[in-house]
Amino acid sequence: MSAIIIRDHIVHYEVLGRGRPVLFLHGWVGSWRYWVPAMQSASQRYRAYALDLWGFGDSDKHPDNYSLEAQVHLLAAFLEEMGIGKVAIVGHGLGAVVALLFSLQYPLVVDRLAAVAMPSTVDAIHPRLSTDSPEKLAAWLLTPTLSTETARKEAPKTDPQAITISLRELRGMNLLAEVVKMEAPCLLIHGQNDPLIHLPTEATLARLPDNMHQIIFEGSGHFPMLDEPSKFNRLIYDFLLLDSGESPKVLQLKEEWKRRVR
Repeated sequence: MSAIIIRDHIVHYEVLGRGRPVLFLHGWVGSWRYWVPAMQSASQRYRAYALDLWGFGDSDKHPDNYSLEAQVHLLAAFLEEMGIGKVAIVGHGLGAVVALLFSLQYPLVVDRLAAVAMPSTVDAIHPRLSTDSPEKLAAWLLTPTLSTETARKEAPKTDPQAITISLRELRGMNLLAEVVKMEAPCLLIHGQNDPLIHLPTEATLARLPDNMHQIIFEGSGHFPMLDEPSKFNRLIYDFLLLDSGESPKVLQLKEEWKRRVR
């Protein structure tokens, strides 16, 4: 286990491979561990990092660090500690929200962003996220299979306050209105059968600028990286291979990514 000290608290992270850096950020359920297959895929050509946000996994748990601002600061301090000046980020759920806010605050640092299951507003999130325990959320969202075992086992490590504080701060925020402010390429990924996050409407997607693209995983729920790992890992790998600044819309030219919305 690798760890660093930020704000006098322990931050757990792991790293695989060599090359340009890519950072994987987990969501509200689980920890860095469910990213292992995606990290292994990316590590063929890239240096893949994953960390546990404050309140999750093996990072320290202190409510003063659970604000979205504190999680953004965690990313900034982590990248500085690792000596990373430019990074691609793949964020899921809460990780996607934190990555978006970080991208807006540090636009020169983020080369590209893949936002998986990112809610457009707090109203797009099922209320069970604010009422159920992390264990119940894992049982609801993760089918009991070998591929989901690590995420289910990691869920009880979550401090429920880390979830509730982030949800409270999301009230009144329109994340899709924020994401269109990004200058870096952004790929939005959703599972068609996600019970936790409502998909953006076609009208909303039609307003996305040229540097953004939406792809629906029709056989996935909230965890497309676990439900359809081969397809997900190939998409992320292809996204990372794009030239810096190139729109992810070119990915739809490949047959396996053609379908955008139902």
